[in-house]
Amino acid sequence: MPNGVALDVRLTPRSARDGLEGVERRADGRPVHKARVRAAPVEGQANEALQQLLANALGIAPRQIEFAAGATARIKRLLIAGDVRALETTLQRFTEDGAKAPKKVTT
Repeated sequence: MPNGVALDVRLTPRSARDGLEGVERRADGRPVHKARVRAAPVEGQANEALQQLLANALGIAPRQIEFAAGATARIKRLLIAGDVRALETTLQRFTEDGAKAPKKVTT
């Protein structure tokens, strides 16, 4: 994977609407971005909806987002390929506190 960012997301499927809802801190102190999608967690539909939601928000293609962990769990680790600075700048809009920025990934 080219340079990009790793992003932890807590996904709520079967929501009334699709959307990104900021960041929360888990009990272990890890920040996770909150996302909601209308799709059900059946046959990967919710994951595909999350990819599309993030791709639209970040202005990238859905194929630039891959699941590194948690494909069947509520908490997911996503790897987002692209220019690190541009991705971080765009993600800051969905972050309440700059200290909760995503991790950089280089390969």
